[in-house]
Amino acid sequence: MPESLLLIEDEAALRMTLGDRLRKEGYVVDSASDGEEGLGKATKLPFDLIVLDIMLPRIDGFAVCRSLRDAGLITPVLMLTAKGRTAEKVNGLKIGADDYVTKPFEMAELLARIQALLRRVPTRTESTSHGDVYEFGGVRVDVRGTEVVRDGAVVDLSAREFQLLRFFLENPGVTLSREELLTRVWGYHASTFTRTVDVHVSSLRQKLEAAPRQPRFFLTVQGIGYKFRP
Repeated sequence: MPESLLLIEDEAALRMTLGDRLRKEGYVVDSASDGEEGLGKATKLPFDLIVLDIMLPRIDGFAVCRSLRDAGLITPVLMLTAKGRTAEKVNGLKIGADDYVTKPFEMAELLARIQALLRRVPTRTESTSHGDVYEFGGVRVDVRGTEVVRDGAVVDLSAREFQLLRFFLENPGVTLSREELLTRVWGYHASTFTRTVDVHVSSLRQKLEAAPRQPRFFLTVQGIGYKFRP
């Protein structure tokens, strides 16, 4: 089954050009011309990836991305930013975007970044064939439904906590450095933010471990990072 992309871009010519090229690459493409329309489609229909411009009418790209993450959607988001606006890139990553491409961009770069993001998470077909549900120690995680239940009670996770949990579940027994987690889950590339990883792992332990100070599942690997042991 081909992967499905949502393109949220207000420039008609660029939207048409990108849509046509992405379809030629084998993707199923839907599009929206403003933030409000894009947000509506993104929350009602299943997509494998969202390409999101920042400068949009009605609702800007930042607000769209923030609303998606607040709603618990973990669909990868690739933002299109203006050249030289570093603050936009940083802000986009902080609110939950997975990657960005600077305008004007080469089509080859955009395609490569889309492919890289799609490799991070299972496609809908892969999820179905390999199972959407993970279970460990009284915890049940429904990836497709973005629901986590522990001992029969629903656990409230933030969008970023769910993304981190999902990455652990997809890499059982693998020692993951803080830097790798920061890059793969947050999209950051600076070791100065590794404390962010520690805070979120601690939160997962508090919510999912029976004894958070003596974790059974989310283990610390001294001097390196963490490992999920199912």
